[in-house]
Amino acid sequence: MDKTTSRRLFMRNSAFAFTGIAVLGPTLVSAFAPENPFMGYNPYAESKSDLRCGYYNDTAISVKGTILNEDGSSPVGDALVEVWHLSPNSSSYRHRTKLTTDGNGQYHFITDFPNREKGKCARIYFKVSKNDTTIFTELLLNSVGPQITHTHWKDHHKLGDRLMPKKEVFLDQTTIHFNISI
Repeated sequence: MDKTTSRRLFMRNSAFAFTGIAVLGPTLVSAFAPENPFMGYNPYAESKSDLRCGYYNDTAISVKGTILNEDGSSPVGDALVEVWHLSPNSSSYRHRTKLTTDGNGQYHFITDFPNREKGKCARIYFKVSKNDTTIFTELLLNSVGPQITHTHWKDHHKLGDRLMPKKEVFLDQTTIHFNISI
């Protein structure tokens, strides 16, 4: 009889432990990370510049830009740029990467055109970090072209004529230039 009681006690305590890990795991991770306003962020993304599922995709887009200091006067080298978005035809955030800007503050990646949440434009999310400063922003994509949110405008308006994203198409390759200040 004691073995049954001991086994039940072990099973109960194990269930409590697994429940605690499941509940507290994400809480502990977010306790040490800045508040993320966007869904789908994964701090364990791998570093790669090509996020496409297949190389022969007619909806691929190239995104490049420069990370500039807060007043937009000089580039920020060695900044960490984390990117994620909904995967095409999916509700999962499997398209994600971590990039480091070069000495001129430039970053570049190529990806599939993102899926969109119901009632929203397709979006690519960005987290940019350098030293103790972290910012989050998003790039909106629709049939007209790339757009920014009012929050991006408010936080990065000192970029002046470099604020608005620009789209160019050459030989069926779409490139979007998107600058961010930190």
